[in-house]
Amino acid sequence: MHRLRARVFGDRLDWEVLVKDGREADAYDQLNPTYILAVSPTRAVAGCARLLAATGPTMLANTFPQLLSSRDLDAHPGMVESSRFCVDTALDQGKTRGLLHTTTLMMFAGIIEWSMANGYHEIVTATDLRFERILKRAGWPMQRLGPPCPIGNTMAVAGSLPADVGSLDRIRAAALSTRHPPPPQYRCLMRTSGDQERQV
Repeated sequence: MHRLRARVFGDRLDWEVLVKDGREADAYDQLNPTYILAVSPTRAVAGCARLLAATGPTMLANTFPQLLSSRDLDAHPGMVESSRFCVDTALDQGKTRGLLHTTTLMMFAGIIEWSMANGYHEIVTATDLRFERILKRAGWPMQRLGPPCPIGNTMAVAGSLPADVGSLDRIRAAALSTRHPPPPQYRCLMRTSGDQERQV
């Protein structure tokens, strides 16, 4: 996971991150976060995200408050922060022409499901304008918490995303519309409005 983060954030995006021995990590990795991982059949980490309760230290509140209009996150117990989201799009599995990468959609679903299962209904994040467009294409549009702001070589933006059944259903629909649907071993943790467990 840390090697994937180094390749994506350090090498490809050229963000100002600390990479040591080919691995990227920061102080927030020391706060006992939850990690959501997508693992390929060859056991390679194909995607990852880090989740931290927003009532504690977070990147938005403590590192990038300039992205917030009020410069205050206004955190509550139902809010969780997602950070360090990335997907290894170099892997052949899940590639689609003109559509979102299947692993990206599976990661979105996993984040929503974990959040709902653990009592969170709002996910906040700091990202860039390109990823904001990806979220919208996936049917999971982000509500901005402030105007875009340059950070390093990136035009960054903070936003809030709902963690609810409606969002999960839209992600499922987007995943099933790709040419490479999720593998059969992926099953949703949450029950749908029809009270039936379904694959993503």
